[in-house]
Amino acid sequence: MSEANAQQVAYWNESAGPTWAELQAPLDRQLAPLGRRAMSELDLGPGRRVLDIGCGAGETTLSLAQTGAEAVGVDISRPLLEIARRRSKGRTDVTFLEADAQTHPFPPGAFDAVFSRFGVMFFADPAAAFANIRQALKPGGRLAFVCWRTPAENPIMSLPMQAALAHVDAPPAPPEPGAPGPFAFADPERVRAILAAAGFKDVTVTPHDEAIGPGDLETTLALALRVGPLGALLRENPEKRDAVIASVRAALAPYDGPDGVKLGSATWIVTAVSPA
Repeated sequence: MSEANAQQVAYWNESAGPTWAELQAPLDRQLAPLGRRAMSELDLGPGRRVLDIGCGAGETTLSLAQTGAEAVGVDISRPLLEIARRRSKGRTDVTFLEADAQTHPFPPGAFDAVFSRFGVMFFADPAAAFANIRQALKPGGRLAFVCWRTPAENPIMSLPMQAALAHVDAPPAPPEPGAPGPFAFADPERVRAILAAAGFKDVTVTPHDEAIGPGDLETTLALALRVGPLGALLRENPEKRDAVIASVRAALAPYDGPDGVKLGSATWIVTAVSPA
């Protein structure tokens, strides 16, 4: 695999990948509505081929194939791809590829569409990555992906961390703007510039707001404590674990309803077209 994104390859194979593999079911429940919103921007069906960037454990790739299209999922995380391949065993309409989408030599013009659910914000060189992805599209082929807006607009992630910070002396440093990570595409003008530099046209960046969640209170709590910066905060402050857990549970409890805990999410639905 290319060394262009070596840091992310290590992260998604040695650290985040095993954790996400263990928590695959609640993560998919939480993120599925946002993926479906981006999928609705694509014209899929029998005879079409679609590439799923950052496919993870395969839920999105399988959903894309439900349209009748042939779906190819690509990811750098072997632990997640192992789950994806088990879930799709025996199917001929779904294929998974362990590769870096920034540098992998996709056959030119092999796909009618490209999709991603939170899988495109981690490239070291996003313009180069999207240029490589664009050449895999047929002329006139369509790209659609969903990415996060700012942390402050996303209680689904910020609320648990805010509750935890009451118990630590030094909050974690915020990531550099635009650095590879979940919020790398929070600035819509940056997204437009990257896609334009990669050769896409007709770029649209549309806000989408939706309450989401992984399940009941205990499921939501367990997920919040394991995924993202809050998990790192607990590992760095083990003596505060009990107090943090109590505060996060109390912060989540008011949002627990008949369908489980639901918190606001704020994303961009991004679409673009490969020039004909």
